[in-house]
Parts: sequence; C-alpha cells; structure tokens
Amino acid sequence: MTAPDASRVMVATRVAATPERAFAAFTEQIGRWWVRDGLFRFTRARTGTMVFETGPSGRLVERYEDGAEFVVGHVRRWDPPHGFVIGWRQEGFTEGQDTELHVSFAETRTDPAQTRVTVEHYGWDRIPPENQVRHGFPLQVFSLRFAEWWQAQLAALDGALR
Repeated sequence: MTAPDASRVMVATRVAATPERAFAAFTEQIGRWWVRDGLFRFTRARTGTMVFETGPSGRLVERYEDGAEFVVGHVRRWDPPHGFVIGWRQEGFTEGQDTELHVSFAETRTDPAQTRVTVEHYGWDRIPPENQVRHGFPLQVFSLRFAEWWQAQLAALDGALR
C-alpha cells in the first residue's frame, strides 16, 4: 500500500443539478456561494468577493469594494460543462510559484439530475511550510485542513443549487 499523495488535495460531492447548471453556478455565480474563511484567505488584510471571468482566457479574482483585486489564477483549460483548470496563487507566493486547481463535473449514473463535482488541487508540495498560506502545518496536516475547507466550499455550492 502506498502513502496518499499529500501534494494533491482531492474532494468530491454530489450536487442537486445537471453538469451544465453546476458548472455555471460554480463559475458564473461563485460570488454568491463562496465561503470566506479566516484560515485560508487569499490576502491577509482584505476580504472581497470572488469573481470568475469565464472562458478560455478567463481568470479567478477576489475583488474588493474599492475596485482593487487580487488575481488568484488564470484559466489553463476550459471545457464546459465537463470542467476547467486554473492556476491558483495566494498572497505570499513568490514569483512563478502557484498551485493548480482542477474541477470536473460529471453526471451521476444513478440520477441524471445530480452531478459529481470533483476538486483536485495540486502543487502544495512546492509551497514551503514556512509560507503564510501553509500556517506552518506539515504537508499532510495542511492537506487535510485544506480538504476540509474545500468540502465546505462544495457544500455551499450544493446549498446554492438547491
């Protein structure tokens, strides 16, 4: 038996929507359901609204009341309604340092009105534990905490779809 890959955080859930509707809610309506969290913030000093500029040249940003924004990442693959891949940065990442978020949407075999949403977040092994994003956690502990955070995000998405 091999050890789990702690450099990748993976969570999945079923939501009450078709893949098309779930994809649209995740991307076009992210500001309505995204849960802000004190531990895993994009920047230390500010909390804004998530905005997903959709499409193959899109980006994910946190936008603040004064119009400023923090660019989380740029779209690397865009395949509606099946999924997307974006880069992912947080404050404190050095130049050229990022992680990669893969989100997929698949119709369930048992109920076509439900979709399995899978989040795979890669690259945390490239972020040193002393980086403020990792909060000093060893990689396995950080990965578990970050997976819990993603589970809360997906639960909020499901709630918005109901």
